[in-house]
Amino acid sequence: LNSAYLELHYVPWVSNVCVTLTAVPRNYDPALHPFEVPREYTRALNATKLERVFAKPFLSSLDGHRDGVNCMAKHPKSLSTVLSGACDGEVKIWNLTKRQCIRTIQAHEGFVRGMCARFCGTSFFTVGDDKTVKQWKMESPEYGEEEEPIHTILGKTVYTGIDHHWKEAVFATCGHQVDIWDEQRTSPMCSLTWGFDSISSVKFNPIETYLLGSCASDRNIVLYDMRKSTPLKKVILNMRTNTLCWNPMEAFIFTAANEDYNLYTFDMRFLESPVMVHMDHVSAVLDVDYSPTGKEFVSASFDKSVRIFPVGKGHSREVYHTKRMQHVITVKWTSDSKYILCGSDEMNIRLWKANASEKLGVLAPREKAAMNYNQKLKEKFQYHPQIRRIAQHRHLPKSIFCQIKEQRIMREARRRKELNRRKHSKPGSMPFVSERKKHIVAVVK
Repeated sequence: LNSAYLELHYVPWVSNVCVTLTAVPRNYDPALHPFEVPREYTRALNATKLERVFAKPFLSSLDGHRDGVNCMAKHPKSLSTVLSGACDGEVKIWNLTKRQCIRTIQAHEGFVRGMCARFCGTSFFTVGDDKTVKQWKMESPEYGEEEEPIHTILGKTVYTGIDHHWKEAVFATCGHQVDIWDEQRTSPMCSLTWGFDSISSVKFNPIETYLLGSCASDRNIVLYDMRKSTPLKKVILNMRTNTLCWNPMEAFIFTAANEDYNLYTFDMRFLESPVMVHMDHVSAVLDVDYSPTGKEFVSASFDKSVRIFPVGKGHSREVYHTKRMQHVITVKWTSDSKYILCGSDEMNIRLWKANASEKLGVLAPREKAAMNYNQKLKEKFQYHPQIRRIAQHRHLPKSIFCQIKEQRIMREARRRKELNRRKHSKPGSMPFVSERKKHIVAVVK
């Protein structure tokens, strides 16, 4: 007995309705349901169309900065708290539930180059153009107290990035070199360097917490082991990497945002070739951040758009843009995996849904069941041409659309030229080079 239905009987001499539960057997034999697949296909098509109709990802804009937003940090313990630093040295703490600024600090003179929160959430660190590292309380000062940092470290050179250890009272800064600091000391525990160029960002591995990755302006991505106090290995790419982000679920995987419009996902054990090359942006990629699930990441680009990529796919599943949004400098994926925050040149922080057509708020059981059923139908028929066309179609700004078209023509021309050269060369003299290996210059250990 696989299903049941309710029989409603109205009895005239009784004031209420009698309910009888009658069991009905259901036969799943396909021969008895000859139109099941066409019926499901129509439902999948309608579900895909409705998904695009309800795709309204933009939630709100957090205004208040007086200069471009240069960096952001998440609170490790509070979902509703986010920190942002601007190009005028101002740091703001936001409450996402109320969507308003709850505290403003004039932290530095010049740019706030980087910021990070302590793993316990009691304080946060900022670095700026004034060659200082400052530690601030997360709580607002009491009435009558002045807004002052807990500690200030004055360095010899400008620091361009900072990241805190995930379990210990240790943090790392980068600039001329990578410095590892103890919170209680005013001089670094150790300094790591390989090469002579400035380092733009440094990140601790969230799983193997003693590992660090850094990006240098001489096109290197360098990996360090904090226990050995020496660099492990480095990979040299064709163009400069702006930043990298470690996968929070897979210890060896990290994704690098590059100047050549691509993102590269590497396995740190096999740096000779990236695991995946993610293409779609039409200008330099400036920031990248992983979802807490480790299955997707979000990227911010100079082309005024934000894209969401599945880790195992070369093209984005979603692109977000607005008329007013300028170059996107920084991006963060919230710790509940539901929202995305991006900070851009025109002084705004924007809040987006990670799933554009998701309904927010509490869902009724029937809504949940219908949503799950529609999701399974879309997965079942995802490769059908009509459904695939509707699901993948995105409206783009004219500038991005024209640049994509232009780059497609250029890519096709390069492919044609290579084909002609191979055709008129000695057999075997022009080996085939895969797209993944084209962008790697060398790996040094």
